Amino acid sequence: MEYKKYYGMIEAVLFASGEPVSLERLSEATEIDRPTLSGLMPDFMAEYKSSDRGVQVVKLGTSYQLCSKKEYESYIKRALEIKRNTPLSQAAMETLAIIAYNEPVTKSFVEQVRGVDSSQTVNNLVEKGLVEEAGRLDVPGRPITYQTTANFLRSFQLSSLQELPPLPDESGQIHLEEVVASQEEPVEE
Repeated sequence: MEYKKYYGMIEAVLFASGEPVSLERLSEATEIDRPTLSGLMPDFMAEYKSSDRGVQVVKLGTSYQLCSKKEYESYIKRALEIKRNTPLSQAAMETLAIIAYNEPVTKSFVEQVRGVDSSQTVNNLVEKGLVEEAGRLDVPGRPITYQTTANFLRSFQLSSLQELPPLPDESGQIHLEEVVASQEEPVEE
């Protein structure tokens, strides 16, 4: 059947990429039209989910990636001699949550919400690949904004940020618009 040939093409592109591949890019690479490819992907993913394979296909927003299955993590670590990942600190988890729920945000915004200096924590999250620069605000000083990455989604097994659980109560939260407005207010001497 022709679908098996398509599956081989999709698998080869995802394997060779090593990174998430958008549906559009996958369509261009395999020369499968987008509607057909969109229809194939759920069955293609199901084949990996139901089998005893060591890899799976993960959907990240509108992109797909071939990843190892979590149950084989210990074997992979042993094979690659990867040291055990240290869990994220409470400060890192708080910072990550602030960024994920409010992105894009500045370090200043994170610090206002947390009430403490968070520069090093944000830098550590960037190093771990969970957060990345998202651009600069158009205010004096042009501060860098940060957003979560595809690695963040993969690490927390989310397809998109919309899958984050709802916040219990928004009262008392500082929003990015308030921070920008406070930075634009004239300073009285």
